[in-house]
Amino acid sequence: MTRISEALEQLLVEARVGNAAARGRLLDLYRNYLRLLAQALLGRTLRLRLDPSDLVQEPLMEADRDFGRFAGASETELVAWLRRILVRNLADQSRRHRAERRDVRRQESLEDLLERNGKEAENALVAGLSTPSARAVRREQAVLLADALAQLPDDYREVIVLRHVERLSFKEVADRLDRSPGAVRMLWLRALEKLHAVWEDRHGD
Repeated sequence: MTRISEALEQLLVEARVGNAAARGRLLDLYRNYLRLLAQALLGRTLRLRLDPSDLVQEPLMEADRDFGRFAGASETELVAWLRRILVRNLADQSRRHRAERRDVRRQESLEDLLERNGKEAENALVAGLSTPSARAVRREQAVLLADALAQLPDDYREVIVLRHVERLSFKEVADRLDRSPGAVRMLWLRALEKLHAVWEDRHGD
């Protein structure tokens, strides 16, 4: 099981004993991760109506309110718990905007699908972008990569998410971004170069 840093461990201990400030600092560490995951899980139609940044606020508030229910002891377990809260909220938003009639079995099916897709998106991001230095760190790689991606310009971040998280072809990315495939390839290469520069600046050996 992935170990968490001493600073994180201390925040977790303080959060458990009811320190609201520590709990807020702890949860805020996962804002970029949850935003990236929300972007990956939103369908294209819903993405036009909903802002991933807005969708992250409610799960973080819910996690803050219900933190006493978190029984894990590692960052891996905390990330999984936050992901499940996000998935439940996204499922609710999806049904609301699609005006589906309430069906408990359908709700459970949608949440299971989103949870599975969330794990796949996270694994795809790490597999496609991790580096030797990334694999050496003790923090959750998907969380660290999400933080690094948040430092990139919007078009760089978008092309990386489309290629590595949604796993679209260059032609599909070009259609989504209204650019030529050649222009998308160049954008992608520049984005990766910038991402690795940001990563080395933050986590280089």
